Amino acid sequence: MAIEEILKSGNYHLIDVREPMELEMDGQIEAAQNIPLGEIVDRKQEVVKLAGPIIFFCRSGNRSGKAAEFFKSEGLDQVYNGGAYFDVQQALENL
Repeated sequence: MAIEEILKSGNYHLIDVREPMELEMDGQIEAAQNIPLGEIVDRKQEVVKLAGPIIFFCRSGNRSGKAAEFFKSEGLDQVYNGGAYFDVQQALENL
């Protein structure tokens, strides 16, 4: 399923895996939860308990891809790499 389709559905969770300093420098998406990639394993239960599609994003799409792959390996099937922060932000603005 394409990220745009998930965003249009309105039934999703956004998780920003950037570091807090990156949010301050680049901005943030208000509806997104910030869980830095380095904390993903320790905060796994916060993500596992979410119902519906989960879209990870970061600065370039690399770290969000790692987060999505981690949760896929943990058995979650509705996890997606949304790519870069600016791409997700633009997709939300275009809804």
